[in-house]
Amino acid sequence: MIDLLDLQKTFIDRHLHPGGIAVDFTMGNGYDTAFLADRVGENGKVFAFDIQQKALDSTRARLESLGLADRCTLILDSHSNAEKYVDGQFNAGMFNLGWLPGSGDKSVTTKRETTLPAVRYAVSHLAADGILLIAIYPGHEEGDAEGKEVCDYLSSLDRRVLCVTQVKILNSPSSPYFMIIEKKEERK
Repeated sequence: MIDLLDLQKTFIDRHLHPGGIAVDFTMGNGYDTAFLADRVGENGKVFAFDIQQKALDSTRARLESLGLADRCTLILDSHSNAEKYVDGQFNAGMFNLGWLPGSGDKSVTTKRETTLPAVRYAVSHLAADGILLIAIYPGHEEGDAEGKEVCDYLSSLDRRVLCVTQVKILNSPSSPYFMIIEKKEERK
């Protein structure tokens, strides 16, 4: 069986190299943040966003235990405000939409009104040969609506500049799926 999270990391590895800049737009418990921090190496930088202090604390503890904290800037703010913190382009970005895993509080979830502006920002600041991954969880009402809006927006992008791919388990319609947005290399 395909593990969608492992597959996402395979795609990131093709685009993110030591010294790169990455953004985790939904830090959660810090697994993606730590993965990105490992990939950018000691000369790279990761910016990670979440609106919950619990997520920031969990992520900080994970990064410190792995010796990766010095590569990361953890930001207690909405991903829709990324332009205030991330200057310029980045090589890789990840969104893992939904709620904080393990929190038990499913009332705090990503929402269309903040996710779509964050995705637009991310697409517009993706470096040449960069990648953006968006994990979507359609198993609840907001997640389904959020996913549809994100997919509608992504399907409107110029295919000569960006390649947008959807990876989905067809015989499990409520399972998570993800979008891969790859920016083509600039021609010389």
